[in-house]
Amino acid sequence: MPLILLALAGLAAMAGAYLASSREIDKSLIAVIAVGSVLPVVIAYRRPVLAWRLTFIMLFVGSVNVGPSEPWPWNTVQILGSLFVIGRLAATQQSLITVWATTLSLIPIFLYAPDANAWGAAVLTIAVAALGDTVSRRRRTRELIAEQSELTELERARRAVLEERARIAREMHDVVAHHMSMIAVQAETAPYRVEGLSEPAQHELAAIATAARAALTDMRRLLGVLRAEHTEADKEPQPGYDEITALVTTAHRAGLPVTADLPELTDLPEAVGLTAYRIVQEALANAARHAPGGPVWLVARADPDHLELDVRNELTGPVRPSRHGHGLVGMRERITLLGGELTAGPDSDGGYRVLARIPRQPEVQ
Repeated sequence: MPLILLALAGLAAMAGAYLASSREIDKSLIAVIAVGSVLPVVIAYRRPVLAWRLTFIMLFVGSVNVGPSEPWPWNTVQILGSLFVIGRLAATQQSLITVWATTLSLIPIFLYAPDANAWGAAVLTIAVAALGDTVSRRRRTRELIAEQSELTELERARRAVLEERARIAREMHDVVAHHMSMIAVQAETAPYRVEGLSEPAQHELAAIATAARAALTDMRRLLGVLRAEHTEADKEPQPGYDEITALVTTAHRAGLPVTADLPELTDLPEAVGLTAYRIVQEALANAARHAPGGPVWLVARADPDHLELDVRNELTGPVRPSRHGHGLVGMRERITLLGGELTAGPDSDGGYRVLARIPRQPEVQ
């Protein structure tokens, strides 16, 4: 860039020397014409429209007091600079702007140089503008092709995601939903197929059937979301903090002795309530799986900034972590998404503890 500026300064000096030797005009006007012959070239790099406006003005100023020996009313540096600006404008702007600028640039040519092959100069100007416009059109075509290719790749990726979601939905429907349906049917029909069942056993089977039907309902909702192509798919209200009491009741029916201390909270955001529900749900499920029959303590504590969930249970045997389990991973993901903290593991009393701290006004990442 410094070398280019140095070269333009040299051309301006040459233009000034030419004007001083061929025209009888004031030195200050010579300086204005000399600088005006190269300044648009500098401006054209970033602001071609402004550069053309200055060039158009200089086509009138640069023809002041033309000497009788000059073949053109403008110095050679100004002519070359004007052609460069026209080409730069055409290569970077819309075709309509190029047409208007080129048409207006022809006016001083026919006005001040009618006897100096004005038609040749006009043809040269139009040719430079047409060449620049061709470059501009080709560049825009390449950009459109690149944009279309990007959109095509994005569409392919979206279709791949939808196909994978549909495959997962099919697997869940064919395997998980089928087994859950069989559990519900067997639990509902057991009192009619098996004689001599006690009343508590019948209540237990009814609770199992109800839980299985509820799981099927959740499964169908999830399958509907997975199969939907758009995120605007119908969604039923998600469970929240208030539904944790129902989780505790269900755990009691399943034989898990849970002692719960759940203060009433009415101003929790939906995301916080749903996260609290899912964490308690997973913690109780883990307690029932790894320490069946052992006591569980659930305590919720709230302050103006955070909701804290503390779930502890006594271990009735060694903890056997599942290789394929996703419960703790899912809990950590939910907590991290809301900017909270989660600790889970054996405690100092020989039990297992899940402690979650959730901001009440989360910043979703």
